[in-house]
Amino acid sequence: MSLPEESNPGVRTPAIVHTRAYQQELLEESLHRNLIIALDTGSGKTHIAVLRMKHEAEHGSKKVSWFIAPTVALVEQQYEVIKTAIPVSVGLVSGASEPNQWKDASLWRKILSTHQIMVTTPQVLLDALHHAYVDLGTDVGLLIFDEAHHATGKHPYNMIMKNFYSSLPPRTNLTHPEDRVRPVVLGLTASPIYGGNVDVAFRDLEINLDSTIRSSRKNRDELAQHVYRPEFKHVLYASPIHSWDDVPSTNYKALQAVVDTLDIENDPSVISLRSRLARLSPGDDRRRLDQQLSKAVDKEDTFCHRGMRDFARTAVDICIELGPWAADWYVAKVIERAKQAANPYNNIMSTWQEKEKRYLLSIISKVHVTMPPSEPEKIVDGISPKVRALIDALILEEGLFRSRDEDYSGLIFVTRRDTVLALAELLRRIPETAELFRLGCLLGTSSSFKRHSFLDITRDMVEEKQADTLRDFKIGDKNLIVSTSVAEEGIDIQACGSVIRFDPPPNVVAWAQSRGRARRKRSSFIIMFEETGPQKVREWEETERQMMAAYNDPRRDAIVPLDEDGFDDMDGYVEYEVASTGALLTLHSAIPHLNHFCAVIPSGGHESHVPLYELDPPDYVEGWHSLPHLPRVPYEGPWGATVSLPRALPKHLRKFTTPRIHRTKRKAEQHVAFEAYVQLHNAGLLDNHLLPLSTAIEPDKKEEVEAMLAEVAKRASTARVSIQMDPWAVSEDASTWFVHDLTVQGFPTLRMLARRALPEFAQDDFPMLYIPKHGEAALSVSPAKPAPASDDDVRRAREYTHRLFFMIYGSRMDRENMDFAYLFLPDSDWPGEAIWEERRRWQAELLSKGQAGQYEGPHAANAAMLGERFSYPNDIAIIRGIGKTDKPLRHLGWRYDPLSTEEEEKFRDQYDAYPDLEISYPLMMVRSLPRRRNFLIPFTIEKTDRRWSLPLDDLPFLLHPKYATVELASKNQVQYALMLPSILRWLANALTVNAVRTNLFSENPAAETSLPLLLTAITAPAAQELSHYQRLETLGDTVLKFISSNQLYAEFPLWHEGYLSRKKDHAVANSNLAKEAVKKGLYRWIIRDRFVPRKWKPHYTTLTQGPSDEGVDEQVVEEMLDVAQNDKDDKKKKKRAEELSTKMLADVVESLIGAAYEHGGFDLAIDCAKRFGLGLTWKKFSERIEEMHKVEDLEDLPEQLTLVEQMLNYQFKRRTFLVQALTHASYQGDSAVMSLERLEFLGDSALDMVVTDYLYHAVGKNYSPGYMHIKKEAAVNSHILAYTCLNASVIVESVMPMWTPEHGLTTSDDSQRVHLWQCLLHSSHRVLEDQNLTFARFQKHGPEIARALREDGIYPWAALTSLQAPKFISDMVESILGAVYVDSMGSLDAVREVMRSLGLMQIIERVVVDDVDVLHPVSRLAIWGAKQDPQKKIEYKIEKEKGKVKCTVLMDEEELLHVETSYRSRVSEDEVRFTAAERAIKKLQVLDIDPDDTIPAEDEAAVEDEKD
Repeated sequence: MSLPEESNPGVRTPAIVHTRAYQQELLEESLHRNLIIALDTGSGKTHIAVLRMKHEAEHGSKKVSWFIAPTVALVEQQYEVIKTAIPVSVGLVSGASEPNQWKDASLWRKILSTHQIMVTTPQVLLDALHHAYVDLGTDVGLLIFDEAHHATGKHPYNMIMKNFYSSLPPRTNLTHPEDRVRPVVLGLTASPIYGGNVDVAFRDLEINLDSTIRSSRKNRDELAQHVYRPEFKHVLYASPIHSWDDVPSTNYKALQAVVDTLDIENDPSVISLRSRLARLSPGDDRRRLDQQLSKAVDKEDTFCHRGMRDFARTAVDICIELGPWAADWYVAKVIERAKQAANPYNNIMSTWQEKEKRYLLSIISKVHVTMPPSEPEKIVDGISPKVRALIDALILEEGLFRSRDEDYSGLIFVTRRDTVLALAELLRRIPETAELFRLGCLLGTSSSFKRHSFLDITRDMVEEKQADTLRDFKIGDKNLIVSTSVAEEGIDIQACGSVIRFDPPPNVVAWAQSRGRARRKRSSFIIMFEETGPQKVREWEETERQMMAAYNDPRRDAIVPLDEDGFDDMDGYVEYEVASTGALLTLHSAIPHLNHFCAVIPSGGHESHVPLYELDPPDYVEGWHSLPHLPRVPYEGPWGATVSLPRALPKHLRKFTTPRIHRTKRKAEQHVAFEAYVQLHNAGLLDNHLLPLSTAIEPDKKEEVEAMLAEVAKRASTARVSIQMDPWAVSEDASTWFVHDLTVQGFPTLRMLARRALPEFAQDDFPMLYIPKHGEAALSVSPAKPAPASDDDVRRAREYTHRLFFMIYGSRMDRENMDFAYLFLPDSDWPGEAIWEERRRWQAELLSKGQAGQYEGPHAANAAMLGERFSYPNDIAIIRGIGKTDKPLRHLGWRYDPLSTEEEEKFRDQYDAYPDLEISYPLMMVRSLPRRRNFLIPFTIEKTDRRWSLPLDDLPFLLHPKYATVELASKNQVQYALMLPSILRWLANALTVNAVRTNLFSENPAAETSLPLLLTAITAPAAQELSHYQRLETLGDTVLKFISSNQLYAEFPLWHEGYLSRKKDHAVANSNLAKEAVKKGLYRWIIRDRFVPRKWKPHYTTLTQGPSDEGVDEQVVEEMLDVAQNDKDDKKKKKRAEELSTKMLADVVESLIGAAYEHGGFDLAIDCAKRFGLGLTWKKFSERIEEMHKVEDLEDLPEQLTLVEQMLNYQFKRRTFLVQALTHASYQGDSAVMSLERLEFLGDSALDMVVTDYLYHAVGKNYSPGYMHIKKEAAVNSHILAYTCLNASVIVESVMPMWTPEHGLTTSDDSQRVHLWQCLLHSSHRVLEDQNLTFARFQKHGPEIARALREDGIYPWAALTSLQAPKFISDMVESILGAVYVDSMGSLDAVREVMRSLGLMQIIERVVVDDVDVLHPVSRLAIWGAKQDPQKKIEYKIEKEKGKVKCTVLMDEEELLHVETSYRSRVSEDEVRFTAAERAIKKLQVLDIDPDDTIPAEDEAAVEDEKD
């Protein structure tokens, strides 16, 4: 539903309009009773309504005021008036704004809660009431009917009152404002009657609207001052001198002569019907077609024949009304226009079929058209007396206005649209009027795309838009408009000086409405009459006097009780109400509801689905069209009817019948539609708003998810902690330290103390460490020892841990803080540890004696003194220089050899702060610590992946021992200090995985998924870990869609493919996944922080308020969800952690499902999905497959099934599934199976699953998501599936007996090749035609496609598109795969083997093995252009002309090349675009494009559309 938005409602200034006394009088009366205000046009009725709505708004009513007007133009006009006058929220909904009244309950509730006034067309409100989105008693306090005289019969005004108003309790003096009662009614009209009987008309209107008709009684004089009644005049003209038998139009005679020769049997519609009938077997479809043909022959009511007769009849009318010149011009103009429309190479009338175009072109080409003369005198000679009288009246009126020094403005009302065109042309051509009047035309508009009439081509003969004509009339650029009744009411047109009715108004309403357009002072209202005079007008004037007397009669003040009997034709009237919502199905709404239900069923690219009605008895006996056409005796009833619904529904919901008891055909059809719709609701195919499920399964959750994450963010910003869980955090009361053994292969064991016991890891869980000079080393961490650490152990461990980390990371540590989240101690005595302990005691003694130097400490000794004391040991690990070189350095050894002169010079420069430096030996050889700090990265990746490559280590250099300190730590301690950040990073991630297992997957089998898989699944790319979730997410996305499709297919056996797809799409939508992820707190466990070893520092203890990881509400977070805004400052981007988004949350859910599938197959993936719910009921596959098999076996099976099984190399156990897979929606046989779309839905997901699984596990490839996507498209796009279907065939061997005189009776080989596409069961001539045309293209292009698929290094996109195959051909392959899947009890291996039999597996295998380039040419060119510097803008310009379609490739708006081919359909445009892109690629030598690069946004959607 679309609602206009206020650009700046705060500054809207209401126009100042003074309320007149008669308006105040009627306003006050409307406050006490339901009222229909009857005032002339221009008297300010709308102002009274505005004041009444303003009163409601000011008195704080929680109910809305609902203003309804009969046309879109009036709705838009009144909306502007109301929103300007009243400073409250005003909503606008009409057919022009494409309202969603069919489907969105939440949107209606939101609108009603945020708007105080609604302005709509009546059908919008009626539909909303029918579906219980709006409750008239609860939601609406004031109901205003503009142009209230429409509230009769079956008009939506009357339907609202009869069906919804009358059943509500009446208002009383005790009624509370919020009670559920009838709303106040206010009607507005200038002519409150239809017909001539005032008493009857008033009674009916007052009963229908439960109101009293009133005009002003107390202020009649003031009312008269503001309503300028025009001076009534009449113009008489002589009767036409021509009869129908003697029309003096040359062109009409030529046209009629051709029309007289038409034979209905030559009409393309009749020819097509006879051809189709001959091919059909007995059954429902043949019977319906037979009736259609008989009616066409009997009535001669085909589009072409009816159109030509209408054309000739209209020409006669114009000749009699306007004269022979106008008729000759009209015929010539329409034929000129028709020739353009019938040209097969243009698209002026897109609703005309090609055969109709050719037939119409052949007819109108036979009409010998004479162009009418253009000389003014000859035109004047060829006008009718009526036109002459009109011209004289116009000239007289214009002269009167000129004499009063006033500008003339006039409006001529004409009945027929075509007469408007011809009359306007005459007035433009005749000098007397051409000089005085600036003409415009108003014909009304039609938003319908349906076929109405051949003469619809005249709609476009007015070049100016209606809005432009009205604007020009308003500002004076035009002063005369010739109009149909469209200007009588509903268009904001200024007051005219004179209004002329060229044709007498058909009723008193039209008379009053058109007269109301003459509202200027001293205006005139002129009606043209044929000789007999204005007798009818005198009757209307008398009627108006009676009408005014009636609504000013105080004796009529009592409101007439609402008539409960309703319509005149309520015989057999029924209703169906849904108790839970109040949604109402009536007899009158049943047919449009059923039409809508069928229309939303997917049609597979062919005709939209419609319900098919058959009358009982039929109008014609079977075969009437081929019998002698004897006069038929009309059948007067009663009638019965049968309605047939699409084959997408199960058999028991396909056909409904009502007995022969109804007095009209329409009633019979309404009753059977009503019965069908009720049964569809009882079967669960409609929701409780009586809407198709496909439009009401679930709303989009994107806004809801963002609001949830925003709330998470709001709590986070208060606490200033990370949204990502801290795996080391413990509760305040945690005091125990658990002891674990941490072992790295080749190094002594280190004891690790932690506040929480680490989980027991499997050995396969641990990563390998990649240590320079040591190679690969296995890591292990033992379970917690039985005895916790003692207080003394903890104290020593704190000191040891501080010393261990401080020697490398001290610059980033808090020197005094030893409250680490983890602690370490050597396990027993390490090798050589006694020596280092002796050195530390020696250093402590120096410190106690005050003999230590400035830079020394308990763990750092002067290198010269230590060397001298301990004989210059070589087991030193870390050295620090003093001054410039105070960073930790690796000790390589002692140098005793003297320095060369050059070395000495360089050495002294290094110590320029010590000019008197005395060089003594030995010196110390050192170099920087190794740059490799992330020991989780394999050496091979470091060498091959530029993301992990490191610069070479610095060269060795020399230090003076006197000016250096030695870290009193062994090499093992230093190596652990270097390795521990990597080990702790892995442990932190592993603890996060454990939190996922114990919280998210508590008591769920998905917790069994291996740690490496789960770790990959929750690691975001932003973390820049060795592996992240993107590949698993791609796999999980396909797994989720596959298991969801299985669940839905089995659970809802009555649902058609449209319902299944919509429900699946909602279940797997990112917004739904993200919502469930937020509810489960998944965001806490997504690893997004980046591990940067060179900036690492130890983690200090973090306390929580209670047990950690127990619920979403216990977590407070810091980061805000920010999906829409992108920070363009690269520096800022690097400083911020990647923010949560709907997509990231959804991706992690999918990657977890992918991980579960990898570990334990589909059942474990189902367990994982079950944890998130997603709005589905999850069962194991074995149960679902059994449910899929709960179908009855067919007895009469088609003969071609055996041939299909041979093509597939698969023997069906239950052939019923194969029959369904081969059944097109058009098939009219007696088979009980539904059409193929449901199996196509299942087969599509199975095909995706097989291909994605193969690509994910392709040996040696490790495809990125981008590569997996484009490689998958090579095997699943609709073009390759259609090619596969067209290519699949089997030879049926047979022999034919022959007799010759020489050899007598012999046999010859008569074997035939049967193709898979030929085995489709259908009953459509269009399907057959499409099959034959597509196969003809396959025979032409198929060999080249086959060669390219076998040999070429580039995928043949353009060649495949050249097949232009309709969708049902590719659907056929997917439905067969779905049938194989179900028949084989859910075996994807069976599906895979059938794909191999069809050649699909060979295609994808070659794509992988031979690395075939499958990037779509349009994508390739777009990516290439975006990567150029400067970027190149690639555009495609499509042009159609004379049966050809041309695509020009533009690069930076200059032509690069163009390709041209024959135009056959829209697919031709795709073909020529693909070919042009491929040739541009070759010309530009575009190579080596990475599919993971971004496609420009404007190209991406187009590419996806072209692949489907």
